[in-house]
Amino acid sequence: MSSVTSELVAMEATRFQHTPYYCEENVYLLCKMLCENGVADSTGSDLFVVFISNEKKQVPLWHQKASRRADGIVLWDYHVICVQRKKESDSQPLVWDLDSTLPFPSPLTSYVTETIQPSFQLYAEYQRFFRVVHAPLFFKHFASDRRHMKEPDGSWTAQPPPYEPIVAQDGILHNLSEYIAMSGADTLSNLDPETVRTAISQKLGVVVSHTQLQDLFTKLP
Repeated sequence: MSSVTSELVAMEATRFQHTPYYCEENVYLLCKMLCENGVADSTGSDLFVVFISNEKKQVPLWHQKASRRADGIVLWDYHVICVQRKKESDSQPLVWDLDSTLPFPSPLTSYVTETIQPSFQLYAEYQRFFRVVHAPLFFKHFASDRRHMKEPDGSWTAQPPPYEPIVAQDGILHNLSEYIAMSGADTLSNLDPETVRTAISQKLGVVVSHTQLQDLFTKLP
């Protein structure tokens, strides 16, 4: 095991900022910290933010800390994780999920098997889609004023983080809805390198199905 891998395996999720039900902000700060402490490239070039959702906004994921069931299943409206893929390494991509009970981080293959459980037969409306966004673009464009966590009377559905909301570099205050909007019609028809290269260079990245997810990380530039 390389020294880098040893460092990754030894890391504790408690070292990272975590506010329940604000996974998009948790992952934003997680990626920033991985860049700052040298675990990731300083620009985040080896990091990808992955939004998981669907048209119904009901996505089943297993091994989640918020679950009250033995199998850890939760039906999220959306979830956000970080996937790290080091270009110079032969090791497989790693998943950083602060809400998971799996090892932190986990190899992508085992994370998909345990958390996505692709062999589990789901009704079509519960199929999961994955929007993969390159971290440098996410740092630049993402914004959330947390409006989605407020009731009509202005009260919070869940206590917000203690820090100020994330504002995009161009001053946009909220665009979370753009990231979590996805359906089967948005997925790439094929994963040829040029198509993937073009898609991942866009602000909102690329949307793939669960059957394409692992293959995508072998095609990224």
